[in-house]
Amino acid sequence: MRILACAFLALFLIIGGASAQFTPQSEAAPAEEAPAASVDDLIRLLENETARNELVERLRAAGGAENSAEAEAQAAEGTADPTIARQIAEYTRDIAEGVSATVGAVVDLGADVGDVFSSASTRDYGEITRVATNVAILAVALFASYFFLRAFASQGQKAISNRVAGRGWLARIMGLVGATAVDIAAVAAAWAIGYAISLYFLTGPTGRMGINQTLLLNAFLAVELTKVVVRAIFEPHGPALRPLPMNDTTAAYWYFWAARIIGLLGYSFMFFAPVLADMVSPTAAQALRVLAMLTAVVIGILIVLQNKHAVRNAMTWRANNGRHDALSKSLAFLGAYWHMIAIAYLIAILIVWLANPAEALPYMLRATVQSILAVIVGVVIISFISRFIHVGVRLPDDLKQRLPLLETRLHAFVPRVMQVVRTVTLIGVAIAIAQAWGLIDFLGWVASEGGQRVTGSVISAVIILLVGFLIYLAMSSWVEYRLNPNFGTVPTAREKTLLSLFRNAFTVALAIFIVMLALAQIGINIAPLLAGAGVLGLAIGFGAQKFVQDIITGIFIQLENIMNEGDVVTVGATSGVVERLTIRSVSIRSLDGTLHLIPFSSVDMVSNSMKGFSYHVAEIGVAYDSDIAEVKAAMQDAFDGLMQTDAKTAILEPLDIQGVTLFGDSAINVRARIKTLPGSQWGIGRKYNELIKDAFERRGIEIPFPQVTYHVGVDGQADALLTSKTRKRRKQKPEKIVDQPSIDRPEAADAPDAASRS
Repeated sequence: MRILACAFLALFLIIGGASAQFTPQSEAAPAEEAPAASVDDLIRLLENETARNELVERLRAAGGAENSAEAEAQAAEGTADPTIARQIAEYTRDIAEGVSATVGAVVDLGADVGDVFSSASTRDYGEITRVATNVAILAVALFASYFFLRAFASQGQKAISNRVAGRGWLARIMGLVGATAVDIAAVAAAWAIGYAISLYFLTGPTGRMGINQTLLLNAFLAVELTKVVVRAIFEPHGPALRPLPMNDTTAAYWYFWAARIIGLLGYSFMFFAPVLADMVSPTAAQALRVLAMLTAVVIGILIVLQNKHAVRNAMTWRANNGRHDALSKSLAFLGAYWHMIAIAYLIAILIVWLANPAEALPYMLRATVQSILAVIVGVVIISFISRFIHVGVRLPDDLKQRLPLLETRLHAFVPRVMQVVRTVTLIGVAIAIAQAWGLIDFLGWVASEGGQRVTGSVISAVIILLVGFLIYLAMSSWVEYRLNPNFGTVPTAREKTLLSLFRNAFTVALAIFIVMLALAQIGINIAPLLAGAGVLGLAIGFGAQKFVQDIITGIFIQLENIMNEGDVVTVGATSGVVERLTIRSVSIRSLDGTLHLIPFSSVDMVSNSMKGFSYHVAEIGVAYDSDIAEVKAAMQDAFDGLMQTDAKTAILEPLDIQGVTLFGDSAINVRARIKTLPGSQWGIGRKYNELIKDAFERRGIEIPFPQVTYHVGVDGQADALLTSKTRKRRKQKPEKIVDQPSIDRPEAADAPDAASRS
């Protein structure tokens, strides 16, 4: 009850004070003289129900009036619903007022210093001298001890660097950790020595440390530990421990300037400015801070201008070497204008700090650190991805033998995925930087209901795409393994054809299904797409009748199993080996190497030379005077010789001699057939023809060829010059004799005995 009474009393006094501001002066004076109600009076007031209700009503009325007055004030100022332009104007006004106040404080520094000297007579110079002497002694002892400790620490760090030189990255990381620990130990030891000296030898009359000594020790600890971090990053004296790829000169350069800026700002803000604020005035302290910040910004601008071209060349290196990805283009764009961005950033830090010294600098430093961390994380991820793309995927030898195309497929797919991941990483870095500087509230949007819905949909769509790719990879690998003749059962031509068709059809169906699911996850209604696909398919069916005919004919060709990949076929007027067979067309490689693509709608007949078994048909022409039995015996001898070679494994049955099949103009054809495995008939036929020629030569069987015999007659006695063999042939078949006119001879006795020529 007493706590509730105290709360009501405090609220009553606040409202009373607020209402007193709006009462006339004559009424406000007696209220100031009236004594405040005691707690007991308030308790008695609350115990009375009527009085308590009246007080509650008065409080409600006062609260409503106060809210109404506040709303009217906001409406009068136009801040109830501020526009973006008004917010920018107010922010600009605050910056201008802050800068004006800071500059005014610096201008008033002379008056403050004059006041210090005018009041010097009232100051205790002995106390000031004692404080300054103690601080000077502490500074000398602190920095001298740190100088010697750093010398020993540097020797230890060099020893660690020499020890890990040339070793792996794990040893280098452990060495860097050890060297950093040694550096931290040197700083901590120097700080402890200074703290002990100040505590046991430089205490004041009260036996306590002076505040200025504590400020110096704290500034030393903060500044030197920050320098330790910078030394760990650049390692100017330990190249083997350096995590960044730079030479000794570059590392020493950046460490030198970073250490100077850290020391300038750290000691100015953490030691000298508080001392000036205590001994001179806050204006003097602020003037020192402004001078330190201005000096640091000028140094930063000079460093930017000195490294303008070097940084630009480093950032445009990827683009100059022919790389045109998103990272290379982004770095090239930033490299052209990075110095302007850096100088604008430094000037913005100075202006914003001048506007709000208490809050602006910590905010910008925090945003800067977050941006640098985001860039570092992005660079690490992109470097890992680039190295992964460069190295590629290496599969075990056993897996490569089983799935020879898997590594090639991964090499074709992984770089594209990594490029997408690299682009997403760049976008993530940009979002992180914008979040750090308050340009967007991405985390707040993600935490909202709409953000969770969108991010969940995107993640679900990405997972669906990854699962679809894994299914495709598994299916393709299974088909590839099934078609590999070195493992499992050797696939037949029919299995090769069907598995290839299955892979193509499954890939198309899976792609459509996965894309539809992904679109459905990101909020796109796929029902109109399905309906549009049906209408489009119907329109294609009417407009592309040839295409439909190709597919229908291809389906029946596959059902009838008339040809498969690897078969030697004749399709129309084209003969060759089937290289690729789809549901719409067939690709045939002819004997001269030409690849023919034949749509099934133009196929009237398919002749397959490799279905089940094959025959080599030997049509041998012999002379009319040959003994047929002798010819058959020679053909059988040639077949027996063929069975003594490796070709016998492809011969299915004995030689089938069918006898005389044709009486030609100059020869009698004798036919024989050799039944072989599909596709072996050509090789066996060539070998059999060689053996036939040898067998005929051994038996003296003539293989005739079309010829014309010319007889040159002299004085009508051409017949007497004919040989007996020729006469015998003329009895069997008339010859075509062409008589040439007689040639004048000098003497009949000098004429040759025979003048015939065939």
